[in-house]
Parts: sequence; structure tokens; C-alpha cells
Amino acid sequence: MAARYESTHDRGLTRLLETVRALPEGERPWCSGVALAAGTGSGPLAEEVFGWAVRYAAYDETAGRGVELPRERWVPVRHDTVFDLASLTKLFTTIVALRAVERGLIALDGQVAGYAPECTAAAEHGITVRQLLTHTSGLLPELPLYEENGRERALARVAAEPPVTPPGTARRYSDLNFLLLQRVLERTAGRPLDRLVKETVTGPLGMAATRFRPPASWRPRTAATEDQRRPWGKLDRGMLRGVVHDENAWALGGVAGHAGLFSTAGDLAVLCRALLAGGGPVLSAASTELMLTAPGLGFEVDQPWFMGELAGRGAAGHTGFTGTSLVVDRARGVYLVLLATTVHPRRRPGDSAPRAAAATALARALS
Repeated sequence: MAARYESTHDRGLTRLLETVRALPEGERPWCSGVALAAGTGSGPLAEEVFGWAVRYAAYDETAGRGVELPRERWVPVRHDTVFDLASLTKLFTTIVALRAVERGLIALDGQVAGYAPECTAAAEHGITVRQLLTHTSGLLPELPLYEENGRERALARVAAEPPVTPPGTARRYSDLNFLLLQRVLERTAGRPLDRLVKETVTGPLGMAATRFRPPASWRPRTAATEDQRRPWGKLDRGMLRGVVHDENAWALGGVAGHAGLFSTAGDLAVLCRALLAGGGPVLSAASTELMLTAPGLGFEVDQPWFMGELAGRGAAGHTGFTGTSLVVDRARGVYLVLLATTVHPRRRPGDSAPRAAAATALARALS
């Protein structure tokens, strides 16, 4: 595909493709496979796939490497490959929340316990919806909800968890914020989060390849994640494919405010183009502006560690533990989606340098 871009003298995009193509290659690749979608509000600039959606049967902890499947069973990444989005799910929960604000169901500065009285710790400490969206509630990053006996006990533990710093005084990224937000949204709308995401985001945008709990029929085109076992994992679940990687989201039934969605790069590009166009039909222009402007609601703003040189002019986006990332740069009018399998066959220390490099290549292609 690089030759096609060279033929139009667009060497910047060729460099972007070369950067992403290298990610699943070499002795110690960053990922097993990757899907790229980059474009503007009017359409794609580059949509390419590289590497393997399924390559390993397991991880050999003694040898310190993956156990490869027979070569004929490797599954390449295709344009319709579905990835576990991990924390990119938070962006969808955020959009549902801001739509609820537009409809008058909740207020950004309304107290969580006013909508979900069972959230007793939030009531005691006066935690607000805005503090959940800006990660300033003071809550811990996570809890081992997978250790609880059932979904209701897990949710009760979140509801009773007090902040460790006074709400509104410090920023601490926390999955618990989006579990409380899920509770607020489900209580006020009277419908579960998966239905709210479909009604608010994926349905209006025609994102037919985006959903929680993908059906068995999707498994052949779903990228594998991890041979999830202790001590590197938190549970012993074996090689995962088509079920959520995040242990807490799995313990909650696969639908959680912080993780659980699956999607394709092409579907996420549709969302990015909607945001570049002002948010319609999912949000008003005013809500979109508020969401994507520093400090950001749900979205991270101007973070060079994964946005590279796209950061600095108001770029907004997020990353996911499984290897996913999304950046929307309204100043340049571009977006970048990378869906990778960095946890296949097992998780490793975080490294967002390749994400930043891809973003920088796109920024330089436009300069």
C-alpha cells in the first residue's frame, strides 16, 4: 500500500504507514497485529491493517515467550477485525453522560448520590458527576471486584468505597469513576449501559461493529488478547478471544462503564468524524466543545506521551490497556485510530512510544 501513497507524492502518509507496519515485526514486536484508521472530517486518509489477530496458543512463562499456533492457524488482521477496546469504552460512557445532561436527566455538578442513593460513600463525600468525568473524585484507580461473589456484591463494594483524597482536590485516574457513572446513567435512564450506548452512540452513527458482549458469530473475526493467568494476570482464564480482557468488567458481566466494548478501526473512525464535525447526531456542538476542551470530560487533552506531535493544540483522545488508542485533533481537522494487540500472548509493561510515533508521523504529514 505504501506505493499507492508514494504515487500521489504524499510521503508523509507513507511514513505513517511504515511506522505502523513495523509495530508487529521484529524480534520483540510491540503487538501481534494492528489496524490503523487516519483521516479528516470529510473521509479517510489511510486505513490499513498489519500483522496477526491470532498468532499464539499460550504463553510459556519458563521460556519467556509465546507458544505459536501452527502457521496455518494464524489469523491475519483484516479491515473487519474486531478488537477489545478496553478503556476506550470510557469515551462512549462519557458521550452517554453528556447526552443525559442535554436531556436534563442529570447535571454535571449534580451529586452522584442524588441520582443513585445506594452510592453511600459518594453521598458522604459529596462526589459530583463532573468529578467522575475529570477523575477528581479522589477514588482509588481500581478494586479487585473479580474477588467478590457476584455482580451485586461487586457493585456494592464500589458504592461503599470512600475517596482517599478530598473530591475536587487532585486528579487520580480511576476506573471506579466510570463504574459510579454507569450506576448514575442506568438509574436515571432506567436502562442498562449497553442499551444506552446503542441508543445514544452506535445506533445513530450506524456503528454496527461496536458493542458489548460480542456474539459467538463474531469470534472468527475477533482479535485474541491474552493467555490470562497468574502471576501476570489477576485471574486464570486462559487465552481470551471474543470475551472482555479486563477482569473487573468480566466479573460485572461484560458491560461496564470503564471497559467492555469491542469495535473495529473503521467504526471508530465514524465516531471521530462525527466529533470533528461538531458531535451530531450524538451530541450538540456545545457539549462536544465542553467534552473535548481542556481539562476534558472523559477525554484526555494534549498528552504527548501517546499523542506525539498532535498534542499541543487541543487534541483529545484516550488509550486502552489492550493496545488501543484514539486521537481527535480539531485544530488540524484529523483523527488517528490505532487498534493493536499488545497483550497477545500476555501483558507487558506499558509503552506508548509507538502510539506517539504514529501520531507524530500524521502531524508531520499535515505540516
